[in-house]
Amino acid sequence: MSHKHEAMIEKIYAHPISTNLDWTKIQHALEHYGAEIEITASNRAKIVLNGAEFVMSLPHHGHEISDKTEISQLRHFLESVGVKPHAH
Repeated sequence: MSHKHEAMIEKIYAHPISTNLDWTKIQHALEHYGAEIEITASNRAKIVLNGAEFVMSLPHHGHEISDKTEISQLRHFLESVGVKPHAH
């Protein structure tokens, strides 16, 4: 596993919830885990991983996701499909 992908997963799981996470880096990390990601015309990301599907809004300006609810929902989705940061 690439350190940068692992670092991004750790940021998604951070307490308190991290904000201003770069969508492009999240996308690359999820694809590394085997996710298929489709960007819709309404600027949403449809993420399919391990047979489960999650849809989230993407940032309108810039590349950073700053909505804590979106990050929390992404974290719960990743937990449900078994994607968790490695313990140090």
